[in-house]
Amino acid sequence: MFYYRIFDDKEDLNFFKSTFEYEKIAALMSEFERTQDEYRNTEFITFLKERDKEAEIIDVTNIYY
Repeated sequence: MFYYRIFDDKEDLNFFKSTFEYEKIAALMSEFERTQDEYRNTEFITFLKERDKEAEIIDVTNIYY
């Protein structure tokens, strides 16, 4: 699995995981951007899940000690 940080047009920050390496994710993001007027993380992950069934947004929590 590969883990990524992504910002969308609303400046929302999400983290997601995918079995695809960075080069494949970058190519898919370009494909996604050609069909969208606004870029939203949840919509990109839905698009990604059609190609990578294991892709999903993950929650990241800080731990302090």
